[in-house]
Formats: sequence, structure tokens, C-alpha cells
Amino acid sequence: MKIMLNIHKYRTFLFLLIAIIFSMFLWLIYEMGFSPVVIGICTVLLSVLLYISFTVLKTFQQDINTYTTELQDRVQKVSIEALNDMPMGILMFDNQYKIEWANVYMMKLFPRKLLENGHVSDLSEELHPLVNGEKCEMIVPFQSRNYKIVIQPKMNLIYFFDVTEHTKIKKLYQAQKTVIALIYLDNYDEITKGLDDQARSSASSLVTSLLNDWALEYRILLKRVSSDRFLAILDESILVSLEKNKFTVLDQVREKTAKTDVSITLSIGIGSGNLSLPELGVLAQSSLDLALGRGGDQVAIKSAEGKVSFYGGKTNPIEKRNRVRARVISHALQDVITDSENIFVMGHKCPDMDSVGAAIGVLKMVRLNNRQGYLVLDTCDLNKGVRKLIEELKSQPDLWSCIISNEEALELAVENSLVIVVDTHKVSMVTEERLLDKIDKVVVIDHHRRGEGFIKNPLLVYMEPYASSASELVTELLEYQQKPFKLSKMEATALLAGIVVDTKNFTFQTGSRTFDAASFLRIQGADTIFVQRLLREDIENYLIRASVMEQAYFYQEGIIIAVTNDILPQIIIAKTADTLLTMSNVTASFVIARKGENEIGISAISLGDINVQVIMEDLGGGGHLTNAAVQLHDITVEEAEKKLHNSIDMILL
Repeated sequence: MKIMLNIHKYRTFLFLLIAIIFSMFLWLIYEMGFSPVVIGICTVLLSVLLYISFTVLKTFQQDINTYTTELQDRVQKVSIEALNDMPMGILMFDNQYKIEWANVYMMKLFPRKLLENGHVSDLSEELHPLVNGEKCEMIVPFQSRNYKIVIQPKMNLIYFFDVTEHTKIKKLYQAQKTVIALIYLDNYDEITKGLDDQARSSASSLVTSLLNDWALEYRILLKRVSSDRFLAILDESILVSLEKNKFTVLDQVREKTAKTDVSITLSIGIGSGNLSLPELGVLAQSSLDLALGRGGDQVAIKSAEGKVSFYGGKTNPIEKRNRVRARVISHALQDVITDSENIFVMGHKCPDMDSVGAAIGVLKMVRLNNRQGYLVLDTCDLNKGVRKLIEELKSQPDLWSCIISNEEALELAVENSLVIVVDTHKVSMVTEERLLDKIDKVVVIDHHRRGEGFIKNPLLVYMEPYASSASELVTELLEYQQKPFKLSKMEATALLAGIVVDTKNFTFQTGSRTFDAASFLRIQGADTIFVQRLLREDIENYLIRASVMEQAYFYQEGIIIAVTNDILPQIIIAKTADTLLTMSNVTASFVIARKGENEIGISAISLGDINVQVIMEDLGGGGHLTNAAVQLHDITVEEAEKKLHNSIDMILL
């Protein structure tokens, strides 16, 4: 078409040019006085020239038209042949997604009858997202091949591209990506310290043999780098196999060494993803720190995308009898406090007795070092026991004057301020998140196993999962303060109450250091009778717990679950789980109840045979091996119950 237009323009221009030349020629002849005969001859010659030009142009135009027609026929023929012979599928459909036409390639994939009278969704159920407009392209398996399917909704076309080889190469690349693992023997130095050379060598050989057998079985490169550390190199395919088997090497080492009276556990930190080797090493070390922070005897896997997975953690953290770390942390914290102004102490949202007791203990430490300290406390959401404690604090002007609200804390914060967070390490759980954004210097004191959402860049971290409570850790830190002091009766009682609540009256998560801390507080004047008064329960709450327990049922052997649609405070949910655990043949109890219009609370507790922390973490919560909880939002109680069933089945499978 463009060629024809160009010819027409050229012809018009040529005729116009000849006409102009002819006119000028006649004018010149006339001006020079030539005879009419000469003029006539010239006119005839010019006319002949004009005729020849027109004839040549007409012939050229006819040739072009013939060529264009033949070219269009050839292009149309080639297009039809290409659509049929092209090595990809093409399918045309109408506005109702009924198939109108398919090329030969599609005929090889699907029956002719289906392509002649079928619907797009009839080809495969996996094409529903395309039909529903949810996706424009996707990869779908057909007859042991993988096809990338692309839809062009404006043209009512679907293209099928065979990407089988590309998919295989991609899977092979993913499977062969390097993974770095760091293996640490949690308690090797402490356990072997008192052994003779032969026993120590025997324990080391046993662990090394177990790890070498494990590495040989999974084709892992294993290298011992120190007495208690190993370096392992593997790939993603091996990591998938290890995850599928849930790292049984943890159980093997724990069980085999226990038979020799030298119980050693492993912690493994793994880094994976599209990173360089140094970056994978940093990620593996970070994962190992996370596993150790959660108490050891487990695996922590961090990917380049930030996803974290945990395996193991079936045993309680072994209590550390060496108090050197407590003394070092105490002195370091004293230096940090001395170098700061307007120091803020806060626990977690909906504070319990341990959170408040530990905060009061830290506040005492701040005052010992002659610094102004504040306890950031939201008094609007407290359980009955904590409310009683707060009421008693009103009779202690020196303590009551230090309790401030979230807004007051934000106003008092200065450039050199310090935040000390107790009984939690997660940003989302602290009393006031904005305070962490405003103040750079942060100290974390916690007894929970480390999880995701850790406070970024803390100046000092004291996390000991073996400890019964944050109050126990703070009590030990107070003992190592370099200045002589005497706790007030209220301060000692608050710390003791925190220990009593978290240990369920010295029943769970209790070690020798727990009793040492309680003994120290008793010497300082802690009132055990007042602690019991703080923890007394109303008859109404007891009856509520009894009504919830009536609906309890055994989900699996030893696992009991109670569910209610009533709105209950967290303390009632937790105490109901505690009571269920005291029943015969119960090793773990779970209680599900509403905490608000759009919030569901689940409290879990066990005797230690079942790791309830891992189950709660799978639902988005956390806690200890024997005591954990989670809050779920925007779901029903029935949905929460189903989620709990799925998590129990997956974790305990």
C-alpha cells in the first residue's frame, strides 16, 4: 500500500514538472520570435515525451501491483503454514472461552474432539486461574512435559511454550546451590571438663564418628575446625533431604552420648540462598547464634530472603552452672547505665508478674548507679495479680513516681537515653515500639528462646533460655553489682513473684540457680505470704476455668485440647492449660479461647516430652519448650482449632 502511494506521488510530481518545463519552453520560443512551424514541431516532440513518460509509469505501476499481490499471497500462505507447523501451541477462543481454533501442535497434545467442541478449562483444571483472569501466564505440566502458558485476552489467544528443558536446568541449578552449615557441640567443654583424658577422647570420638557417618550418608563435606565446632559444605538438594528427615542427627547424637553418661547435644546454623560464600558464612553464623539463643539442641536455617526455619529443640536447655557470664553482664550493664541519662525499663504488652518484677529489679539497678530510671507501663491491660502489685506500689512513693506512660516516656527521651527491655526480645511485643525507634542504645534481658523479630542492633544482650524467668536473671545481675545495696521488701517480693509465676510454684523450668535466686530474695526480705495473696484466684475465674475444662478432649495420646467461644483474659486461658496438665495421662495441654472480637488466644503447656514452643511458633507465636502461646487475628475459633490440629500433626509426625 505504501509502495502504491509513493508511485502516485512520483507520477503527479513528474507530470507537474513536465508541464512547467513545457510552458517555459513555449514562452521562450514566443519571446525569441520563432515561427509557428517550429513551435508546432517542438510541441509535438514534447507531447511524445509526455506520452512515453506516462506509458513507462503505467507499466511500472502494473508490475508493482502484480508483485504486491503475489507477495501478499505468499505471506498469507506462509503465515498459515507457520501457525500449523510452529513448535508451540496456539489456541483461539471466543468470549465465553469456548475453543474456536487450534494449530497442529495443539492437536498432538489434546484429543481433536476436545479442541473442536471443548472449553479452555476442560483442557486442565490448572487453567482455571487463566480463565478467571487471576493470572496472565503460568507453568503447567502436561504429559510429563512442562508448558509455559501465556494468554492474550484482547486477541482471545493462548500460547503454549514447551519449557521442559528450561525447567530442568532451573531445578538443577537450584539443587546444586552451595549451602554452608556450622555445627557446634553445645555443652562439650562443660561436660568434658571433669573427665580424664581417656573419657574425653572417647566422647569426642563417639560424636565425631556419628557426624562422619551422617555426612557420608548425605554426601556432605565435613571438617572439624576445633574441639567443639565443625564446618559442613552441602547443596540445596541435600538440605531438602535433611529437612524432610528433620535432622535426625540431633536425636542420634543426644541418645548415643546419653548412653555413655556424657550427654552432648548439637546446634547447627545453616545459611542458604543466592549469595557469595562469605555471605553464606555470615548467614550460617547468624543462624548458629539464633539456635544457641533458643537453648541449643536444634537447627536454625536462614535463607537469603530472610526466611528462618527451626528443627529439633526437643530438650530443655541445660542449666549453666558457671556464673561468669552473669558477673560479666552485670558489670557491663553497670557501665552502660552509668554512661546514660533518662533510662527507660519496659517489658512486653499485657505485662505479667515476671515482666513487672524483672523491670522493678532493673529499676533498682539503675537507682544504685545514681541515674534517673523510669518504668514504662501500660496500666490499662493488666491481669488481677499485677493490678494488686501496682496498687501496693502506690504506697511506695520512690517506686510509684518512676512509673510512667508510653507518651510520657517518648517526651522524656533524650539523645543519650537507654532502653532496657525485659522478658521479651521481639520488637512487636514491647510496651512501646516507638521508644526503640527514638533511642539507639538498647539492652535486652530475656529467658525465652530466641525467635524472629529480634530487636535490631542491641548494645547488650543477656538471653539464657535455661533460666526460669527474667526475674531470675535480673536477680543474679543484682547480686553482682559492685556497690553494696539492700532491696526493699516490695522490690524483693516483686522479683520472687515473677519467679513463682513462671515456674508454676517451682515446678517447671526450675534449676538449682532458680532456688539460689529465690534464696537470695528471701534473705533480702521477700514476703512469700504476700506473693500467694497476689496470686490468689477469684471463685468466678475458677468456675470459668472449670466450664472450659468440661469441653476438653484428647486429640492424640497424651495431648488434650479445650476450646471455648467465650471471651477470656490471657491469664484464665493459661491457668486452664496449667490445670489440664495436672490430669492423669496428660503430657501436653492446649486451650483455645477468644481474647477479643477479632483475636484468638492459644495457651500451651507440657511436661517436656512434647515441644509446645515449636508448635506455637508454627502458628506465629513462641515461648519455651514447656510453656508457649500464640495470638491469632481475624479468624474463628473453629479455624484456630483446625490450624492447631494441623500444626500438631506436622510437628509430631
